[in-house]
Amino acid sequence: MLLVITVVLMMMTVVAVKSIELREKRTAYQSREEALMQEIEAEEARSEEIAEYEKYTQTKKYVEEVAKEKLGLVYEGEIIFKDEN
Repeated sequence: MLLVITVVLMMMTVVAVKSIELREKRTAYQSREEALMQEIEAEEARSEEIAEYEKYTQTKKYVEEVAKEKLGLVYEGEIIFKDEN
């Protein structure tokens, strides 16, 4: 009888220890899942911004801005005023 009680107590101890370990792992996995969900949201927002920028780069306004800023082009008859530095 004493042997049976000892075996049962040992099994209960092992189960309790494993249960605690599993809870700790679950908590760690939940925090990791939350972090990954935040990364996913950030990447989706970034993807949206890139898609909007892609649409913008295909507009006439963008082409005009690049032509003026980087290439120095202007419309015929357009007068450019620059500050003296």
